[in-house]
Amino acid sequence: MRNDKPTIALTMGDPAGVGPEIIVGAWTETIVHEWCRPVVLGHPEIIRRAVRLWQTGVRVAEIGSPEEADPSPGVIPCIRCCSDDVLQVPPRTLDARAGQAAYDAVVAAIRLALDGRVDAITTAPLHKEALHRAGYNYPGHTELLAEMCGVHDFAMMLYLGPDDAILGPSGLAVVHVTLHTPMREVFDKLTEDAVLSKARLAHRFMSDLKGSRPRIGVCALNPHAGEGGLFGEEEKTIIAPAIERGVAEGMLLEGPLPTDTLMVHARDGLFDAVVAMYHDQGHIALKLMGMHRAVNVTLGLPIVRTSVAHGTAFDIAWRRHAETGSLIEALYVASRLAPGNSRP
Repeated sequence: MRNDKPTIALTMGDPAGVGPEIIVGAWTETIVHEWCRPVVLGHPEIIRRAVRLWQTGVRVAEIGSPEEADPSPGVIPCIRCCSDDVLQVPPRTLDARAGQAAYDAVVAAIRLALDGRVDAITTAPLHKEALHRAGYNYPGHTELLAEMCGVHDFAMMLYLGPDDAILGPSGLAVVHVTLHTPMREVFDKLTEDAVLSKARLAHRFMSDLKGSRPRIGVCALNPHAGEGGLFGEEEKTIIAPAIERGVAEGMLLEGPLPTDTLMVHARDGLFDAVVAMYHDQGHIALKLMGMHRAVNVTLGLPIVRTSVAHGTAFDIAWRRHAETGSLIEALYVASRLAPGNSRP
């Protein structure tokens, strides 16, 4: 679907969490509507509850398809794609009905994107345990998206655009070799091919964004990059050989480097992207640089998907304390990445 602005399917997320309220909180930011045509997928009544919470006076218009959408700062078009059962879920509560509603919204958005009826997807957070209680054994959005899109080479990336803290002109991307994996399993899943695969995905994304070859720093796994084998052999046996192969392919890879110093150099603009070996190695560092601006992007899909870089936040949900910045940034990045869109 092409118009003067890309149409973005915005999923409700877990209705017991902050998803509905950050959608409503971000909606009145007029800049969002200059970038894109957002359409909410979820339950209209849940979104109306969030409107009442914010006391914005925005009208929620239930529609049957994205083609009917006429979004504006005063109107939220919403496609109902989940059961009325979700209306019985209390705020801040783990509930299978909420997990089902979040799943239904994501599946509906993926189908619309694969059919070309929306240009991109932006997802509000779902709760992984609620998803499991509903009977869906996915570690998160990323794996569900990959399965529905039929891809096997994919990655979760966190991205921060340039600002006073991120000095690189194209921002900073962090791609993870292993993702939602127990720490004791990381060593088994860390292979030369896996490291190289994620480096390639980071290279493609930042090449498109930057318009030239990006510099990519590759994290070590062990303290001090293994200290010559004193603290581990993975740097020598897995990570360095992957880097050598990537350099032979024409990528600008450097490493394996100790993560503490690598992330400082990346923040200062010496690297455009970082390949992290496991979830918290990349997440913690990037979120310390810009928690409320960070955006989650799924690489390797045939569709565009961005998301907030935070969870359902049950501790503050439905109290009007949730930050909207990550969702606004996620909509901006989705607008930039939408097929055929010029890069604002």
